[in-house]
Amino acid sequence: MRFKKSKVEQAIREALTDLPPALRQKMENVEIMLEDWPEAQIRKEMGLKSRYDLLGLYQGVPRPERDFHCTALLPDTITIFQGPIEDLCRNERDLRREVRAVLYHEIGHFYGFSEAELARLEDAVS
Repeated sequence: MRFKKSKVEQAIREALTDLPPALRQKMENVEIMLEDWPEAQIRKEMGLKSRYDLLGLYQGVPRPERDFHCTALLPDTITIFQGPIEDLCRNERDLRREVRAVLYHEIGHFYGFSEAELARLEDAVS
């Protein structure tokens, strides 16, 4: 189902608002972006064949890896890809749920969690 960009942006804002304050307050120098689809170069670098395979992407230096040399870094980015997420959603409720899951997953990378650790956490809360 295709959604207006404003609906996806609203779902992102809601998910950020619902993030526990302790986590939200420590998300400094992070930009949340919304793109239609992942670029071919990103998919190639990640070994992905389909543009549907990437829902979100964290790019930056995870918090646990930062030291005093990281003070002048450009902002980390979390990119949410609307097209692949829409492909999974039948209605606005699905959209909000999926955006929240993808955003929280990428925020987990910002905090230094690996894919395996995030998968275990997601399994524990499902």
